[in-house]
Amino acid sequence: MTEIQGLDADVPPSGNGCVECDAAGGWWFHLRRCAQCGHVGCCDSSPAKHATAHFQETGHPLVQSFEPGEQWYWNFATKEMFESGPSLAAPDSHPVDQPAPGPEGRVPADWAKTLRG
Repeated sequence: MTEIQGLDADVPPSGNGCVECDAAGGWWFHLRRCAQCGHVGCCDSSPAKHATAHFQETGHPLVQSFEPGEQWYWNFATKEMFESGPSLAAPDSHPVDQPAPGPEGRVPADWAKTLRG
């Protein structure tokens, strides 16, 4: 296989949820996984946008959706989306029973009003 800059297929995800949101007691809409270091962060529709912040802090350009059934990648550096790509170390999504938005018990009742597009 050809090496892809910014991707390490052997690194597992950092957890089942956004690292920073979990630490702060926050919540997320959807999750993105850094393809280079495994950091799991929340998407840009989430209140905190931790996946983008991770890219800005580290320069790691590729994320893959960390949602069940989704395999697409986003390249922050080039602003390109790829419908599929190399498989990363398991697991390839958060647990199927974990709701989106999540995590259960931390999502405000008016969550839809706070989404960023």
